[in-house]
Amino acid sequence: MNDSTTTKATEAKTIAVLGASQDRAKYGNKCVRAYVQKGWTVVPVNPNVDSVEGIPSVARLGDLAGQSIDRVSVYLPPAVTDAELEAMAALGAKEVWFNPGATNSTVSARARSLGIPIVEACSIVNIGLSPSQFG
Repeated sequence: MNDSTTTKATEAKTIAVLGASQDRAKYGNKCVRAYVQKGWTVVPVNPNVDSVEGIPSVARLGDLAGQSIDRVSVYLPPAVTDAELEAMAALGAKEVWFNPGATNSTVSARARSLGIPIVEACSIVNIGLSPSQFG
């Protein structure tokens, strides 16, 4: 399940939510709300919206070049996740969380080959919350 030494939730402060959504029923939105609730700086990433939950979004991970991002949480289908792997590697985040449904064995293997520190698990649960709390 864990492909890297994970950062304790209390140590990391900035998360990019790749696949952030304005739809409150989607996990990409629940993640934004969960991390805000826990005091993290959240950067929604979605090319189709200007903001999520009132937080300005960026169109792509490349827009965050030069910024310190502790964690990326991915809410995309595997084919789209695969297309973003180079950007994830270039960003240099300490952890990249592939939430359920965001990856498959091919994408995970390619991510590892690019040196991406992946964790295949629910990033919301990692900070002590449940997605069901954000119904």
